[in-house]
Amino acid sequence: MPMIDAGAKAMTMSEIKMKAKALGVDGGKMKKVELVHAIQKAEGVTPCYGRPNGSCPWTQCCWRGDCFKTKA
Repeated sequence: MPMIDAGAKAMTMSEIKMKAKALGVDGGKMKKVELVHAIQKAEGVTPCYGRPNGSCPWTQCCWRGDCFKTKA
């Protein structure tokens, strides 16, 4: 999972689609949560975006800032 500033601004859908394409993920008409999960799987990590249940050990995750605001 790429490590960046956890307080960074959430990625736009266009940025997420570019990241997916770079990983060989065909986002098609996936919703944001589905696409982020597909990216996480392609990166070899648990597709946990939007499921933090109030806590998360991945303090440097690039999705963290947006993850806590999203319900998967």
